[in-house]
Amino acid sequence: MPHNSIVNALSVDVEEYYHALVFQDGVKDRANGAFESRVDISTERVLSLLAAHGVKATFFILGEVASDHPGLVRKIAQEKHEIACHGYHHTLVSGQSANEFGSGIRRARTVLEDLTGEPVLGYRAPNFSIGRDQTWAYQILAENGFRYDSSVYPILHDRYGDRHAPRFTHEIWRNGHTSLVEFPVGTIQLFGMNLPIGGGGYFRLLPGRLIESAIRRVNTVEKQSVMFYFHPWELDPEQPRPAMAWRYQFRHYVGMKRHEEKLAHFLQRVPVGTVRDVLGLA
Repeated sequence: MPHNSIVNALSVDVEEYYHALVFQDGVKDRANGAFESRVDISTERVLSLLAAHGVKATFFILGEVASDHPGLVRKIAQEKHEIACHGYHHTLVSGQSANEFGSGIRRARTVLEDLTGEPVLGYRAPNFSIGRDQTWAYQILAENGFRYDSSVYPILHDRYGDRHAPRFTHEIWRNGHTSLVEFPVGTIQLFGMNLPIGGGGYFRLLPGRLIESAIRRVNTVEKQSVMFYFHPWELDPEQPRPAMAWRYQFRHYVGMKRHEEKLAHFLQRVPVGTVRDVLGLA
């Protein structure tokens, strides 16, 4: 791994393949209860990959996954990765009331902390669904003991994102001694536009070396850490492939066969660690 004084945040959104919004849109009313669970298989692949490269990551885990797969959560924690919250159900924040949101994060956090015995400091909304109309969520997160959020992707996108949001870590809410830090998903700015370099489908679609080079540029020129993420199901090309329209198939499955190989190269070349370590949280 090249020398770099900047360490980037590596994060994993632990959910089932059928929780993905594109998958749900593709299969419509067949999404609930119709598909086998593969989160154990896919997350084990992630853990093996990280262990092979000697790196630690932050795992944003759905509460319902933790409830159904407690041994998996304990194993992630035992391997010294950071445990963070992805909500209880994979429900968009934009579709919840403030009371529903608060109840969900408390329920999920309780499950995760009971399983690991460690405080959960971080949260990420399903599908980055805290937008400009959901800023009320930051106060609820802070008042429930969360120290950071990573739900903002500062790009133009048809499903999420805020291209006008700050690109780097910043305090997004404060009241007295209670505050919340936002760590947005990674972008690089070219020709006045924010371009995505923070993982997900963009990493599966674009050349890995291009993403690596962009992250190094942000590290060296802007002196900032980049938030990078992926899902365990992206390392599981054997997952079911039900019939769906071509546009949904492409967005969900593109690049999946080579994704693990690309991630392996990425981990060899890009310095990464947990969000907690990057932010210096005790």
